[in-house]
Amino acid sequence: MAHALNTAPALLRNSDLDRPEVRQARLDLAACFRMAAKLGLSEGICNHFSFVVPGRDDLMLVNPYGYAFAEVTASNLVICDFQGRVVAGQGVPEATAFYIHARLHMKHPRAKAAFHTHMPNATALSMLEGPPLVWAGQTALKFYGRTLVDEDYNGLALDEAEGDRIAASLGDADIVFMKNHGVMVVGPSIAEAWDDLYYLERAAEVQRLAMATGRTLKPVSPELAQATYAQMREGDRESARLHLESVKRILLKEQPDFAD
Repeated sequence: MAHALNTAPALLRNSDLDRPEVRQARLDLAACFRMAAKLGLSEGICNHFSFVVPGRDDLMLVNPYGYAFAEVTASNLVICDFQGRVVAGQGVPEATAFYIHARLHMKHPRAKAAFHTHMPNATALSMLEGPPLVWAGQTALKFYGRTLVDEDYNGLALDEAEGDRIAASLGDADIVFMKNHGVMVVGPSIAEAWDDLYYLERAAEVQRLAMATGRTLKPVSPELAQATYAQMREGDRESARLHLESVKRILLKEQPDFAD
């Protein structure tokens, strides 16, 4: 299902890519890959997380083709430009990772982090007719007013045109349910994208469990949904930061090689 990007790496020396902020981004992104694998949110060597390199809006960090999430380390992430040329690291990004993520970062400067998965529960909801989320669970309300649905599945994203179409589908949303495909989560930081990805799957999981009972779900009113979302949003950035710090503490005990 995965395809290597057909481009020759262009390894360049650039002191900008060795700054502490870039090293921190590598650590944070690698931690997200490892915890996603631990929680069953990955799919083989498919799916991808990317982050615009701090101080370099023309470059992105992304996982290399051929590595499972559980194998990702801070040092084996690659940095490539938006034309697909690798400027730091070994290997190349997976083709759909490049065409989706590069176009998305180019078209939406606010989307510093972009996490795309086929995680099971959220993807299951993307396969159903109608709106994926029902505003019936408190966790789901974190996403009230922040989601869009891309109804136009068009096969694998193996060219710029499909990457542009997917990027356009984002609009002002932070979360896109890609019908017949999976989900895309974007955020201004790695921590915020991770926090949303994690809680999106949890919200989808409890909704799927509730739907499996065959009983009618009980949504909250739009007014209460909006008010609850506002309460959650108040401390979201700090909560996301602390969430990612907890992930790194867990991994430093269980999988310390993620930081290599």
